[in-house]
Amino acid sequence: MIALEARIKQRARELGFELVGIAAAGPADDFGRLREWLMQGFAGEMSYMHRHAEARRHPGSILPEVHSVVMVGMNYNPATPEQPSTGKIARYARGMDYHDVLRARLNQLLAWIQGDAPGCLGRGVVDTAPLLERDFARRAGLGWIGKNTMLLNKRVGSYFFLGALLLDLELQPDLSHETDHCGTCAACLNACPTQAFIEPGLLDARRCISYLTIELKGSIPLELREPMGEWIFGCDVCQEVCPWNRKAPPGKEPALAPRPDLESIDPIELLGLTPEEFRQRFRGTAITRTKRRGLLRNAAIVLGNQGGADALGALRRALDDPEALVREAAQWAIDKIAARERLRQTCPDETSILRPTGDLQATSGPQ
Repeated sequence: MIALEARIKQRARELGFELVGIAAAGPADDFGRLREWLMQGFAGEMSYMHRHAEARRHPGSILPEVHSVVMVGMNYNPATPEQPSTGKIARYARGMDYHDVLRARLNQLLAWIQGDAPGCLGRGVVDTAPLLERDFARRAGLGWIGKNTMLLNKRVGSYFFLGALLLDLELQPDLSHETDHCGTCAACLNACPTQAFIEPGLLDARRCISYLTIELKGSIPLELREPMGEWIFGCDVCQEVCPWNRKAPPGKEPALAPRPDLESIDPIELLGLTPEEFRQRFRGTAITRTKRRGLLRNAAIVLGNQGGADALGALRRALDDPEALVREAAQWAIDKIAARERLRQTCPDETSILRPTGDLQATSGPQ
């Protein structure tokens, strides 16, 4: 008879999870580090991190009877990841909302386990519950936490979603991943356009482009707008330069494949979206998280960074948008384009100084 642990892993792979491991449900290893990170203010406006901080100490806050945590990973890397130079969306957000996809598969896995172990209690979670997923994923042997704070796996890289299935079963845990394979490489730290890393493994979310374009509800700080470059939603820079992602395989889950209308996105077009058009276009995707006002704010800033005279019409119309956040960003973009045009006319060879650049050099490869 094949052990239950092996059968759970086999079923998880059949459901589309490339990575699966089992961890004991003890206190989170990095809870103290999380608490210190919050005390230093690095979470910015993510108040929910503070509200639910204590609950992250132990998975029992989610399922009091928990004894084991089955950690799974699903690859979302697009087969053709390249996007145009303006209007970029992070790879994870180009398909269906991953919360819906992973939650449904976890529920299927739980139902299968309950068929094998009647009376089993369990709960599947996908980053909306107070669980330190990367902590338990490392403990389950799925990989190590890299200098960019992402979980890295030698085979898959970092382009995968994490999910967890909490169970009241006493399962044999896997060996935790104790080794670090980043070596002396500092590619992710050097490449960050906003220099959001305080040190290896320590991120100031307030400077992270993903935070700025998604979590921040107000105006983006002026000094961070140009470094945002072309990113409209999220950012992949620290993953794009990671050597472990050079040969990362494409994902196989159709629901996570990029939608055609998200493979290329025009910031000028976004500025013309009505609230209803925004809801219709992005329904069922993670992009709805930033809401219309946030997405149009981001689109205006991208046009300020990369746009030309052809963007001015849409930006001027945006000055009449009902959202003050959008109007302010549009005016900033108009001023930036005007300044760039004046410089182009007086010094044609010097316009590049107004465009953000990044250091994409690694000090060495992975060890």
